Amino acid sequence: MKCILVDDERPALELLEDNVKQISYLRPVASCRSSLEALEVLRTQQVDLMFLDIQMPGINGLELLRSIKQPPMVILITAYETHALDGFNLDVVDYLVKPVPFPRFLKAVEKAHERFQFRQPEIKPVTVEQDHVFVNANYALVKVSLQDITYIEGLKDYVRIHVGNDHPVVTRMAMKGIEERLNTGRFMRVHKSFIVALDKITSVQKTQLLVAGVEIPIGEGYRHKLLAYVSSRNL
Repeated sequence: MKCILVDDERPALELLEDNVKQISYLRPVASCRSSLEALEVLRTQQVDLMFLDIQMPGINGLELLRSIKQPPMVILITAYETHALDGFNLDVVDYLVKPVPFPRFLKAVEKAHERFQFRQPEIKPVTVEQDHVFVNANYALVKVSLQDITYIEGLKDYVRIHVGNDHPVVTRMAMKGIEERLNTGRFMRVHKSFIVALDKITSVQKTQLLVAGVEIPIGEGYRHKLLAYVSSRNL
């Protein structure tokens, strides 16, 4: 999700920036010290989520929010509890009172992420009848059986598709692109750099899982979904 951070106090803005960096699915596009700066960003860029302070010089956060015809999702972060009702009347995702513990911050962001995913158009996955895909590799279209894939590793502009004991297939493609192509019932993204075949998982720990004898890290932003999958199959 593309997000902007709005707070007139530099220490508070820096703390907010640090929190955002810890969540893999957040993509900060701007940090603003005033409502006017935020308005300029909103005019020129697509923004999915705004972290917004209320008490700021000039136009405060609530006035800014009321002035936007089609605002992005908003999480209010303020030192005062008195504006909570105003915030929820403006349909904000959550209202956080400083200082905000990271677990509470993460909970608010997850609420926004759920709302964001609900709004997205459905992406058609590979159907059950399709048991393979073709990928560009080594100047050719290489057939890859979905059943053979153990995990997929992101390498900046490339991905490495691990297929059993064979050599990995390396192709120029973004992780998001290949994630959208794969059957979500068979594969799951567990880290910004890893997608795993669910039937190849042999064990799950707090911070990592084991796939085909390889330790795969579990990203903080992906842990909840993975644990929900595991819990649904736990005896």
